[in-house]
Amino acid sequence: MHRRNLIRSALSAVGGIFVASRATAATAAAADDRLKVVYHLNEIEKVSFVLGNIQNHYDGVGGPDHVTIALVVHGTALRAFVASGAAHDVGRRVGQFSKMGLELAACGNTMKAQNIGLSDLLPGFVEAEKGGVVRIAELQSKGYLYIRP
Repeated sequence: MHRRNLIRSALSAVGGIFVASRATAATAAAADDRLKVVYHLNEIEKVSFVLGNIQNHYDGVGGPDHVTIALVVHGTALRAFVASGAAHDVGRRVGQFSKMGLELAACGNTMKAQNIGLSDLLPGFVEAEKGGVVRIAELQSKGYLYIRP
């Protein structure tokens, strides 16, 4: 009988440790449970569409507190984000998204090819020095889901 009580106690303790470790793991996962997404934009014809998708994404998940979004721009699409020629709606949306935490990355290779400096772009952009596709791959390796509308 005494042996049975010892076994029950030991099993109970092991079960308690297991439950506690699962609860700790669940709490850690919940803290890092935000969806991470990278949008790939390289066609100037799709700029408004992609910005609309990003707005819909924020709206669909309940705002920027529930998702981390990055936008990587290269190719002809980068021209739409040059401050001196950007459409009013593009400038407004980029400013709004930047305040919401959207990471805006411009391909360094495209910037060189089009003779565009970081200061020429709308505020909020950073340069993807190794290139846009490299930045996309880096983000994917960090768990970002890839979306190319």
